[in-house]
Amino acid sequence: MPPGAPSILQRLFAAPKRAAPAAAPEGVTLYVIGDVHGRLDLLHALLRKIAYDAARSGDGETRELIFLGDYVDRGPDSKGVIDLILSTIAERDFWTVTALKGNHEAALLNFMEDPGSWPGWSQFGARETLSSYGVDPPDWQGGEEDWARASRELSGAVPAAHKAFLRDLELTAERGDYLCVHAGVRPGQPLDRQIEQDLLWIRDDFLSSTRRLEKVIVHGHTPAEEAYLGDHRIGLDTGAYATSLLTAVKLKGTERTLIQVRGRHDES
Repeated sequence: MPPGAPSILQRLFAAPKRAAPAAAPEGVTLYVIGDVHGRLDLLHALLRKIAYDAARSGDGETRELIFLGDYVDRGPDSKGVIDLILSTIAERDFWTVTALKGNHEAALLNFMEDPGSWPGWSQFGARETLSSYGVDPPDWQGGEEDWARASRELSGAVPAAHKAFLRDLELTAERGDYLCVHAGVRPGQPLDRQIEQDLLWIRDDFLSSTRRLEKVIVHGHTPAEEAYLGDHRIGLDTGAYATSLLTAVKLKGTERTLIQVRGRHDES
């Protein structure tokens, strides 16, 4: 054995090397925002908090907001949420904005094209979205004619800027060692071969996996009482429409910092 070489026992019992901590791109501060679901009040408050943090840092780094999708449904003001995101996108001198597609945006777009999708969409917040655009939802006993009426009226009520925003939403945002996506990814499938159905809808198969992938996955979609900060994934959906708790994470270098706001009626 060469002098100084580790013995067989030393090699067998050596502690396994830990993977290097995930890092955001150098010179970039990321603020990733979880599912909003029509809670305009909470999004206003969270963006103010993020803007204060970004301005206070004042270190000349690039700032980027990444929204994880599910802007619409369940909460009272889907239209107002999209209006606010569009005005935030316009603030290009302060930050860049990337908006991802959620399964609820997919359902909204689908209903404007296919009124027959109403029974499915109506089960998870469609009525609140229609009301926010000034459209009467179909009657509970209504049939296909009523679905078609609501679809036509919604298509006419959604501003062109909103339609363009919804149609241009991205599925993923890869930033440094992180991959941001609405729902998660299919374990065992290369990240560049994921399908839209999984990126927007997957739950158990992704959440139950502890395998560290090529990137740390930052996602929403599945609500939990608390945000999850793990080695292989970061979950940011804290059920804002029901809990009045909206969550974001600040990713800077290898640091991860939660930024949250809670609705007034939930404060103790």
